[in-house]
Amino acid sequence: MSLSDNLYRETILDHYHHPRNRGVIKNPSSTVEGINPLCGDELTLYLQVEDNKIKDIKLTAKGCSINTASGSMMTEAVLGQSVEQANITIESFKRMMLASRSQDVSLPENMEELEALQGVKKYPVRIKCALLPWNTLAQAIKDAHEGANGQKSKVEMT
Repeated sequence: MSLSDNLYRETILDHYHHPRNRGVIKNPSSTVEGINPLCGDELTLYLQVEDNKIKDIKLTAKGCSINTASGSMMTEAVLGQSVEQANITIESFKRMMLASRSQDVSLPENMEELEALQGVKKYPVRIKCALLPWNTLAQAIKDAHEGANGQKSKVEMT
């Protein structure tokens, strides 16, 4: 195992054991439940959007270390961003994760920590674990834009 693999593993384990932005938002702009029935990962994402900015984001997750770590890193990456920038961040992350395994995709400097998840590409079945929080966030942003007003929606990875 290389030094960079060890660093990536440490980053993922840190976010798994100490997830950031964990919890619930009272009266969120949107709430979305994300589920991967194939592996049992589940999460609920609470999003507060004000003045076209992500003012707050909280997550509760049950499942594997990759799902939890990806969600934790995602909340840190998008908190405070404009909705437009958050959508760009989502697309950049998805592009990185869906690129071929031999292709390392560099992310913008403010997203470098997320590169730790590129190692997941070695295990294609686990890519959905890393993408579940991001697909859930995309739905939450859409719901907030459409005025979901607290109505919960669902994203299912298949």
